[in-house]
Order: sequence, then C-alpha cells, then structure tokens
Amino acid sequence: MRRDRDGRVAARPGRQGCGATGTAGQTGAVQKRAYTGHLDPGAADYVYLPVDVPAGTTRLAVRYSYDRPALPAGTVGNACDLGVVDQRGVEAGFRGWSGGARDSFEISAADATPGYLPGPIEPGRWHVVLGPYTVAPGGLDYTVEVTLDDAPVTGEPTVRYPPATTGRGPGWYRGDCHLHTVYSDGGRTPAQVAAAARARGLDFINSSEHNTPASHRVWGEYAGDDLLILTGEEITTRNGHCLAIGLPPGSWIDWRYRATDGVFADHAARVRALGGLVVPAHPYGQCVACSWKFGYQQADAVEVWNGPWSLGNEAALATWDGMLVAGRFVPAMGNSDAHRDGDVVGLPQTVVYAESLSAAGVKAGLAAGRAYLADDAAVTVSLTATADGRTAGIGERLAVAPDTPVTVRLEVAGVPTGTVRLVTDRGLVHAAPLPGPIEWRSTARYTGYVRAEVRHPDAGEPMPYGSMAALTNPIFLDC
Repeated sequence: MRRDRDGRVAARPGRQGCGATGTAGQTGAVQKRAYTGHLDPGAADYVYLPVDVPAGTTRLAVRYSYDRPALPAGTVGNACDLGVVDQRGVEAGFRGWSGGARDSFEISAADATPGYLPGPIEPGRWHVVLGPYTVAPGGLDYTVEVTLDDAPVTGEPTVRYPPATTGRGPGWYRGDCHLHTVYSDGGRTPAQVAAAARARGLDFINSSEHNTPASHRVWGEYAGDDLLILTGEEITTRNGHCLAIGLPPGSWIDWRYRATDGVFADHAARVRALGGLVVPAHPYGQCVACSWKFGYQQADAVEVWNGPWSLGNEAALATWDGMLVAGRFVPAMGNSDAHRDGDVVGLPQTVVYAESLSAAGVKAGLAAGRAYLADDAAVTVSLTATADGRTAGIGERLAVAPDTPVTVRLEVAGVPTGTVRLVTDRGLVHAAPLPGPIEWRSTARYTGYVRAEVRHPDAGEPMPYGSMAALTNPIFLDC
C-alpha cells in the first residue's frame, strides 16, 4: 500500500482519493464534527479520515451513511465498510472494525460497541477508516459524523479470556472453527453460539470474527471442560478470506492488502509466530471478494468444506485433490461459517484426533491432518490401511515395500444410505453403497495415498455424486 505523509492510504496512480471536507461544532463538553466526501469507482481500498482528538476526551462516537442509488440489475452498487484507528497510527493503532454490519460505534475506557476495543481515548490524530467495498458507476457520496465527549466514564471492561485447555486427554474431538457473532456481521451472541455448539455435540470452537479480536475478551464465560474455545480471526481481504485459528487472546492480524502487494507471506508468518494456523476459507466463495487468490504456499490447512455442500465446495475439493496428486498435502477442514439463525453450527464439523482437548492439541492434530469432516455429530468414520501387521489411520503414513499387499478398511456410522468412494492419486478406485464396511486392497506401487468420501443418496443435478456426508484426509503409503 502507498501512503502519504499523513498516514492515509493514497489512491493508486490514476485513481481519485476521498476529497473529504469537514465541519466542527462545539456545545459544552461535546464536540460534533461532520465529514462529507465523494469516492469514484476505482477508489483506494481504504480511506482514512483524520480526527484530531483533544486531551480530556472520554468517549468517541462515530456514525456514517452513504448513498445507495437504484441501479439496473447486474450493476455494481455502493457498499462501504467502517472502522477506526487511534493516535498510534494507521499501522499499529487498530481500535475496531465492523465492516458493513453497523452504521455507528462508540468507544470509551469502560465499554465499546461489539467489534471495537474499549480503552482510553488518548489525545492525538485518530482516523475513521472507510472501506469502499464496491462503488457504483456514479460514485459513492458519504457522510461521517464524529462526536467527542469528555463526560466522566466509570467502570472497566470485563475481560474473561477462555482457558487454553480443558483437562481432557487423547481422543477424537469435534469442532467448528469458522463462526460469527454480533462482534462482526453475525446475528447471534457468543452465548447463543456456545449453546448451539453444545447442542450440536461439538467439543471445541474457534472465534473467527471478520478483522477484529474484540470478542476474545468475552468467550471465557462460555468455555468449560465440555467446550474448548479457541480465539482467532477471519482475515477478510479484498482477495479472499483466511482463518487465523488459535491465536493468543487479543491478537490481531492485518487484512489491508491484496495478492499483488506481495505481503501475505509476512502476515501468515505472524500468525504462525503467534502459534496460530493459516487456513484459507471458502476458496470458491460466491460473495464479493470471497474467492481465494493468494495461493496455498502459506496454508497450514484449507477449508475444503464450508457450510452446506455446494458447487463451490466441489471446486475446493477438486483443487485440494489436485494438490495431493502433485505431492502437496494441505490438510482439509470443514466449518459452518454460521452467521445467524438458520445457519447450522457444526454443519460441517472437523473431527480431529488430539492428544488433549487443548488449544495446542487441537492445532497439532489439524496441522497433521489427523482429521475427517462430517455433516453431523452422529456421523463417525474409521479409515485404516494395514500391511505386515502394522496399521495407519487418517493423516498418518504407512511405510511398506512397493509390492506388499495393503488392506484399506472403511467403516461408517450415522449415514444409513448413500455411497462411499475411495479416491487415490489415480482417481476414484472403489465405490459401494451403504450400509456395511468397505474393504479394498492395493499396493504402495499402485497407490500413493487413499482417502474416503461418504455421499448422501441425492445424486443428480447439480451434484452428480450427491452431497457430502463425510470426507477424510488421506492415509499415505510410502515405499
């Protein structure tokens, strides 16, 4: 990103900036300021409006609006995100983000609107951040109203980070690592999400609000020995979304870049330095700017299955399998991306083998690919490969001589009818109807890996193989 000396994101060459104007008025201890401006199509991704905050300010309130003209079908309209950075500057001063979910926010030392970080309102130059997501052909006219108040504020924000462990030992644990609440663009509260996770039989979840860690401080109230809660972020860029799973509570990862800026590797490295996992989300998502364009070189896993099975998931599955054939193993995950009532938490869910139900244990299992994906807690899958008295399971490797017979066994419960498919680096090698266990034999010379799909009996257009009930990571045969 190119910035001018005031710290604003400058318009790229040949593009027009914000052209903002401001007015100020003061009534007693309250200062009110208004900013108006116009953005042309092709405006900078982020526009920074300077707000000089005087000493003694205790509360900052911002409200914005923009025009939304009626347009012919198929024409891009106006959509603009909202956030704020404080006096520490554009790079380091993050204080909150609500995207397009809200038209106003407030911050004080005692509290803040969900999505924003409570804390002192220090004097200096703050910036209201506008993110023109899409701009109509005639441009976008905006108004931003800022209120600065110095009335006394009492109390302190409640901070209850979730514990990193539950005390439960080795086992297969079910989780959903892509969930949203009112702290970004979701309709549920954290309490409602936690209750839904428990009702769906989940053992862990990951907080993944768009571009903000603001919810991290409340999740501790809803964690327990029966529900591990990891803290993370959905890094929501203009070139795709990426889950940062299992960050230290309060950690924030920047999202203000495109694939052409060449900086994603630096941000991915920061996620890993903090102990998190980098997981591209819904790579073929149909929403604006949802499709993944950064490649998979930095990925620790990939969200192959997002929400109810769809053509986008089929495309992600094909891309993932292509990487497997090419010798690149990026473990598969499945998450619900649930936002509001009607979105089913835990559809799908990732079932991971972990040495303990802890943040460290779950992340290690996910990174190793010791996981399968399922559409319900009633669905269980066992996939093994056995040779010479030795057995490997999902995500493991079995070392074997090239021509030694290998027996692959698949057992499925919770899917009464449908089809199971065994897929290797040579493609589909075996298919059979449910119910009943499946057994198939091969050698390491013929098979580099084997994975399983369990499909519901609803094959047809547009899903030629049926919607997914379960999907495993591969077992590798090494010779």
